[in-house]
Amino acid sequence: MNEELKIIISGGGTGGHIFPAVSIANAIKAKYPEAKILFVGAEGRMEMQRVPAAGYEIKGLPIKGFNRANKLKNFSVLCKLWKSLRLARKIIKDFKPQVAVGVGGYASGATLYECSKMGIPCLIQEQNSYAGVTNKLLSKKAKKICVAYEGMERFFPADKIIMTGNPVRQNVLETPLSQEEARKSFELSPTKKTILLVGGSLGARTINRAVLEHLDLIETSDAQFIWQTGKYYHRSILDEMNGKELPNLKIMDFIGDMGAATKLPTW
Repeated sequence: MNEELKIIISGGGTGGHIFPAVSIANAIKAKYPEAKILFVGAEGRMEMQRVPAAGYEIKGLPIKGFNRANKLKNFSVLCKLWKSLRLARKIIKDFKPQVAVGVGGYASGATLYECSKMGIPCLIQEQNSYAGVTNKLLSKKAKKICVAYEGMERFFPADKIIMTGNPVRQNVLETPLSQEEARKSFELSPTKKTILLVGGSLGARTINRAVLEHLDLIETSDAQFIWQTGKYYHRSILDEMNGKELPNLKIMDFIGDMGAATKLPTW
């Protein structure tokens, strides 16, 4: 390419948004090593740590979600939205991207909205079978919408949809670790059958509750378990465990190397 390629990738809030976004960035860099990629996320959300850890620069917006339980608190939310739109516009003017990619989340709404107003082509990547609010609102302004499931015409204009599937983290596809090395990295027994319990990066209340209610089965099992609770639930789960030690249960708030974790199950 003669012109320097610059791309903004925006969104986050959960690993389901962040890791596909990082995978997209990695794929772009693999094809165009000189490409400049800038992430735009929401201040205080997990993308502000996970994206730099993946080697990319990120700018944060003070944007927040609307409080449906207490509408009086939404005045401050509207102020943050106004500030975020102004800041997003400045970031876009300074960076001068040729294209913007939105993966869902509050920050992508402000960023892609401003990009579309400035004539910058926008692409949406929707990971779920039920489209998020932000992506549904942005769909009218997007040039193309990448989806992973059939029937997404109920949310998006049919002529914009491309069936791509979901981006997968490169360290999941290309992990060099053997099963033995993966178990060693998690300090697990090399001989026991292993079960991986995952409810998403922020955790899943139903899965976590089910595990807590069946600790007796885990305690008497011949298998070993590694349990990702999610940061949101981690502290309360440790409190509920109340110091109970299960040698065959390893509890983690977040698994950074999911490539190694995928090597663990042996059923």
